[in-house]
Amino acid sequence: MQIHSVGIDLGKTTFHLVALGAAGKVLVRKKFTQRQLLTYTANMQTSLIGLEACSGAHFLGRALRKQGHDVRLIAAQFVKPFVKSNKNDFVDAEAIAEAVERKNMRFVPIKTDDQLDLQAIHRVRDRLISRRTAVINQLRAFLLERGMVFAKTPSRLRAAMPEILESADADLTPQMRNLIDLLWREWTMVEEQIEVLSLELERISGRSLGSARSWPPPSSRLSATELPFARDETLLRGLAWCHGNTRREARRSCSALASVATSISARS
Repeated sequence: MQIHSVGIDLGKTTFHLVALGAAGKVLVRKKFTQRQLLTYTANMQTSLIGLEACSGAHFLGRALRKQGHDVRLIAAQFVKPFVKSNKNDFVDAEAIAEAVERKNMRFVPIKTDDQLDLQAIHRVRDRLISRRTAVINQLRAFLLERGMVFAKTPSRLRAAMPEILESADADLTPQMRNLIDLLWREWTMVEEQIEVLSLELERISGRSLGSARSWPPPSSRLSATELPFARDETLLRGLAWCHGNTRREARRSCSALASVATSISARS
């Protein structure tokens, strides 16, 4: 069998593989566990393999590249037009195999472990920020029912919390005082976790910007779009997003870093 392209539909525990020949004929249609899949591809001829960019795709993409395959990740919206009727996992895998052959297809870069770590930090931080907002809103609602109104900024409510909990004049029942105290301790804990992650992002930002001054080496001819810290949106956001920055400020910082990368490349 002369395999022309391979599509793999990723699942949580099972993986569906479809291999196409040069004329688009289905040559292989198999279902594997992750271990079985890697064993099968290790003994398969070197092939063009397409994966849908989703959870687990970056790990599998790196593993397949180590086996010598040409692996490319495709965003889900670019695979959808190739899906035929009666959608199932094998049909999805066949659609991926067809899409990966397209010359004008747009692919997703396979992330390194460091880039995945950075992305994870941002996602956890964003979730904690959302949780903090939910806690603050619930506190405001409970206190408003007791006639306590505060300015919209969280700092005003934060400054008033110790007095609310300690003052005997506050119109709070013992049950409500316990709930308010529980929410206040949760707010404090989440705030500390956000600060830890923000400091970690600052540390990564300083390390990355420091290494950028001496990278690439003088003999390199890489363009700015090929710089690892210029081509990856998540990494750029990590370099720019120190705690206290808004999304708009972070976006402006990303643009500035890309300009720096361009000038470094031009000088080299």
